[in-house]
Amino acid sequence: MRKKLYATLTLLSYLTLPASADPATECGGGSQVEIGACVADTLQRVDATIDIYLGFAKSSAEELDEVTGRKVAAPALEVSQAAWVAYRDAHCEYIGATFGGGSGTGIGINSCRIELGRDRAKDLLHNAQ
Repeated sequence: MRKKLYATLTLLSYLTLPASADPATECGGGSQVEIGACVADTLQRVDATIDIYLGFAKSSAEELDEVTGRKVAAPALEVSQAAWVAYRDAHCEYIGATFGGGSGTGIGINSCRIELGRDRAKDLLHNAQ
């Protein structure tokens, strides 16, 4: 079971998490409207990836709790995820504030969420193995 899960997670990581430094740059040239739409679409894919990996991590944590007879890993994952969401939201709002209300604020916020989301997905994938 674990080998199959690991193979699935590895395949998903290659399909859903491109390696790039700047999500807005990944979208190529074009207008702010086009870049904003592209970044929003990318964010949806990253959020979906996090949901998938979180499911795998939950299953792994629950399995560990069952094997050890301790209910520790699954609740810790829940607390960790809630804390991560709060951090992501607060930090990316700060990033948005640094745009001074400019027209690129939404792109900046979504790019921040993508970058942090990709990191979170990698963390979840690592701990689901």
